[in-house]
Amino acid sequence: SFWRAIFAALCGNLLLVWELAAGSGKSWKMPRLMNCIVAVCPNMGIGKDGNFPWYPVRLNKELKYFQKMTITPSVEGKINAVIMGRKTWFSIPEKFRPLKDRINIVLSRELKELPKGANYLARDLESALVHLDSPELQDKVDLVWIIGGSSLYKEAMGSPMSHRLFVTRVLQDFESDTFLPEINLNQFKLLPKFPDVPVDVQEDNGIQYKFEVYERIAQA
Repeated sequence: SFWRAIFAALCGNLLLVWELAAGSGKSWKMPRLMNCIVAVCPNMGIGKDGNFPWYPVRLNKELKYFQKMTITPSVEGKINAVIMGRKTWFSIPEKFRPLKDRINIVLSRELKELPKGANYLARDLESALVHLDSPELQDKVDLVWIIGGSSLYKEAMGSPMSHRLFVTRVLQDFESDTFLPEINLNQFKLLPKFPDVPVDVQEDNGIQYKFEVYERIAQA
């Protein structure tokens, strides 16, 4: 029934198949929530020539933060998934592909074969999310992280299933050719704090930055 679905959702079972009380009798699944994680300059730049805008400078603490957030599941014994576009996958140095301790999903309409090291290849975000809810993975995968590039961020941020945005604000502009869409503050609110996310300004190799977390505003 409708209320059975609401009760199960409140209990955290986001993969429940339920019958719509007044619907056609078809079964539906509640889609999986996603998080986006990105580092961005004041000009909203996120990339330059297939690398970070600040390359070759390394933001070591920021990279460790990215690893910690995307690797750590909220449920012990499960594993997180990272979803990325083809260009983002190939921008990762080969020795670091795939991103360890995570299920790596690459999106591409051009690639015909699974890239070496990746776990899965999907045509688009919707196909990737459907695959994550397949019998093979639905009980194995915990958090889903969108890690780029620009068009994928735009699609994910526009989806009602985009739950939180983990944004590293680099406090210095660099020349960029790839940009993050502006965050719609009618849809996302900046949280004053979030567990395990430092609130003070960080610095790596002379570049300052701060961590922000935005959460989708519940629609009435």
